[in-house]
Amino acid sequence: MQPFSFATTAQLLCESGSALRLADLSRERGGSRVLIVTDPGITHLGMLDDILPGFVAANVSVAVFDQVRADPPEAVVMQAVELARALGAELVVGFGGGSSMDVAKLVAVLAHPDCSQALADLYGVGNAKGKRLPLIQVPTTAGTGSEVTPIAIVTTSGTTKLGVVSPLLLPDLAVLDADLTLGLPPAVTAATGIDAMVHAIEAYTSKLKKNPLSDLLAREALRLLAANLDEAVRNGGNRAARQAMLLGACLAGQAFANAPVSAVHALAYPLGGRFHIPHGLSNALVLPHVLGFNAEVAAPLYAELAPLVLGRRLRPGNAACLAEQLIVALAEFSERSGLPTRLRDAGVPAHSLAQLAHDAMQQQRLLVNNPREVSEHQALSIYQAAY
Repeated sequence: MQPFSFATTAQLLCESGSALRLADLSRERGGSRVLIVTDPGITHLGMLDDILPGFVAANVSVAVFDQVRADPPEAVVMQAVELARALGAELVVGFGGGSSMDVAKLVAVLAHPDCSQALADLYGVGNAKGKRLPLIQVPTTAGTGSEVTPIAIVTTSGTTKLGVVSPLLLPDLAVLDADLTLGLPPAVTAATGIDAMVHAIEAYTSKLKKNPLSDLLAREALRLLAANLDEAVRNGGNRAARQAMLLGACLAGQAFANAPVSAVHALAYPLGGRFHIPHGLSNALVLPHVLGFNAEVAAPLYAELAPLVLGRRLRPGNAACLAEQLIVALAEFSERSGLPTRLRDAGVPAHSLAQLAHDAMQQQRLLVNNPREVSEHQALSIYQAAY
């Protein structure tokens, strides 16, 4: 066994309806002035309406920053930081999808009274240092796993995404409340669920930091997600399926936080940066083609995962045969869910593929984890196959 380290969120609360206790959970962690970081869709849908009165009852001051958007730019992060500073926030809550939770992580660092770093100082691995405000994450989609990862992604210079990676970003508490996901549209449920599957698969095949604990979590995550995604898409009101999806996404997040993701994400990021395709859909569009490329070296590991996705439908065969069945089955999730399955169907023009391949090469933080080395020419071939 190779040496490894493992870090994750200090506490998980996996319980339907638990978000209604958010004020008390904040107070228990020393927060009498709380900033909730979220997006306009959350407030428009009234998802905080039943939660905010609890802060009044608990005598906790609360403000809501609801201007986060997908692929959040630096300006949005700093707007949230300024509100936190003006409030004198003592605790930050990320409430929403991955973008809201990522912004909340950075606010918790930059709004701490002792912070002397600028946002630009944080990019990269291990550059966020010092202290942060207490942080609670409440995911409203079952996909990103951001509630248990030490990573925040920010869009810089219009189209480029950069990551902040530091143990400092790991939250104090993740609240997994299936009730918050009951109203997710089928397409969002499908895309975020496939995103979580990608996290599990890439963690399991991560070249540098794959370890027994991340493997255990990745396998159980993939089992939960594959067993419940179709039901969650078809019957969004199935609370049991929704809770299983949330837990699966969380376990996948714990896995890839310690055994990082690779080429699927590296090729997905430019699609979000340039064309604002949602992250989960970006992953789904390139997933089968990256796995097909990787299968030359990763087929034995894909074969180990195939039974978790296919169950009794799995046909006996060698590693290459099992890996191919896995790849086909993953593509079928997108087809059954009505997601676009080709780049052209998602509005990506053919003339952009070379630029996308160039952009993907900037994601060396991720590409070094891929089981097979990816050149710019090979990235272009993968995009062309996905087109």
